[in-house]
Amino acid sequence: MKAMLLRNCASLDKNPQPLTMEELPLPDLNPGECLIKVSACGVCHTELDEIEGRMDPPRLPVIPGHQVVGTVVNIADQRNQTPKGKDQLSKDPIRVGDRVGAAWINWACGECEYCLSGNENLCERFRATGRDIDGGYAHFISVPLDFVHLIPTGLADIQAAPLLCAGAIGYRSLVLSGVQNGDTLGLTGFGASGHLTLKIAKSKFPELQFFVFSRNASEREFAVSLGANWAGSFEDDPPALLNAIIDTTPAWKPVLFSMSKLKPGGRLVINAIRKEESDKGELGQLDYAFHLWKEKEIKSVANVTRRDVRECLKFAAEAGIQSEIQTYALEDANQALLDIKKGGIPGAKVLQIVH
Repeated sequence: MKAMLLRNCASLDKNPQPLTMEELPLPDLNPGECLIKVSACGVCHTELDEIEGRMDPPRLPVIPGHQVVGTVVNIADQRNQTPKGKDQLSKDPIRVGDRVGAAWINWACGECEYCLSGNENLCERFRATGRDIDGGYAHFISVPLDFVHLIPTGLADIQAAPLLCAGAIGYRSLVLSGVQNGDTLGLTGFGASGHLTLKIAKSKFPELQFFVFSRNASEREFAVSLGANWAGSFEDDPPALLNAIIDTTPAWKPVLFSMSKLKPGGRLVINAIRKEESDKGELGQLDYAFHLWKEKEIKSVANVTRRDVRECLKFAAEAGIQSEIQTYALEDANQALLDIKKGGIPGAKVLQIVH
């Protein structure tokens, strides 16, 4: 099979072609796993963090990619295999020919208190797709059956791919924000996750007001085109204070900014997997009375559970939510990563994989 392989971590500024197209054998299948013929794979900012060394993969070489959609072509021996953990949604068996997705969590222990409560995203032993094991920048991928997700009818493969991470983490963030109809919700940054969060929120809460903050003028224009009530830069004051803000950026500055724009009792939800070291000094400017007093809260999002992914897919299919996407060929994965790093191209980036 063909795959885009990462052999060494380096900044894209120094090496704009970190991934190389290589011919590799098909993945081995362990009992309880399925082989997926990949048709689409979303490209995520997390892959930039891996490739540029801010979140080193535990082994190299590795195939990145954790927003994977494809068709099951083989299933290993399932005898004596029982689901681990509290899988709170569908128990429908996975069959050859099913259209499925694979997300960030590839495996969790199934035995710790978090797995047993359905919060495998907090499992200390979980393995990540495209980091700890080979991911979806490839023709094929092997995934444990407990961690594949049936793709609902009505969602095209390239539409479903961004929902597996960007959409699902936005969905989880929205739930954790606690917003209701009539509230004001802020979004800092407006890339793949931000635009899907807005689309999901507009469908769930038609009377919610949306204020978007972005340093990029094209992203602000994009937000308004999708129905944001207002869009501005981080230097601008929104028309009103906010009940909640969801921060999708990799920087610290928006955290400080967001806390100053919340209503009393408001909540900031941070859905980024990491923050830049270069601007961490911003937090030294945090003033208790100005930023935190009056029962404001900060809540982080740690990955997504299977429940989040499946609820997000189901909701998107029923609500007719369509991701705004830019597609690339598998061999153009490096360009997709560069486009994410540079910014300015709205929506999600998806590799469309042709066999």
